[in-house]
Amino acid sequence: MSPAYFLTGTDTEIGKTFITCALLQRAGLDGLKAAGLKPIAAGTDEAGRNDDVEAIRAASNVELPRQIINPYCFAPAIAPHIAAAEAGVGIEFEAIRMSCDEVRQQADLVIVEGVGGFCVPLGAGQNTADLAVNLGLPVILVVGMRLGCINHALLTAEAIAARGLKLVGWVANRIDPAMSRFDENLATLQTLLPAPLLGVVPFGPPGGATGAAAFLKLPGA
Repeated sequence: MSPAYFLTGTDTEIGKTFITCALLQRAGLDGLKAAGLKPIAAGTDEAGRNDDVEAIRAASNVELPRQIINPYCFAPAIAPHIAAAEAGVGIEFEAIRMSCDEVRQQADLVIVEGVGGFCVPLGAGQNTADLAVNLGLPVILVVGMRLGCINHALLTAEAIAARGLKLVGWVANRIDPAMSRFDENLATLQTLLPAPLLGVVPFGPPGGATGAAAFLKLPGA
């Protein structure tokens, strides 16, 4: 099967979907058939669609049914384990893995975006880290560059390693343009994180995710 990666972040609202889309665009520019999955999402519009899922669908150059891209979509924009419990739904990893395996046979590269941070509960004693282990995919970490990001990044890297997963790269996403000592923080992360830097994405790059692709490289590139 084709290469696939599990993309996680140092927190929620740090640009995971934006970087997922930018990496998919990068893959397309590199001549690859690329597909993104967002297995679990919370928060829908009046049509029952989730913004992150729609963005990933648009950034992929392999056309897939929404049910494959996003097997679990909950209406309220709340923690997924709470949304699942309120909906009376159990999140089954096997369904997600089957979707991932199916897409890996159609695309040259697949990115599976997690929900929230790396250890977000998903209900019934399982969390996002358990999902990553079940899928058995190497991990890409998005670091939202703001005060406190070093601690968040290092703790997440430790959690990834503790589960026997390989961190194959990380992205510095500049979500706070006024961050003090940005260069010094970036240098510290480059020294301490046990994986290569895949790119530094500036705040609000022209062209959105398409423009951000110019600042990125794929793992192993």
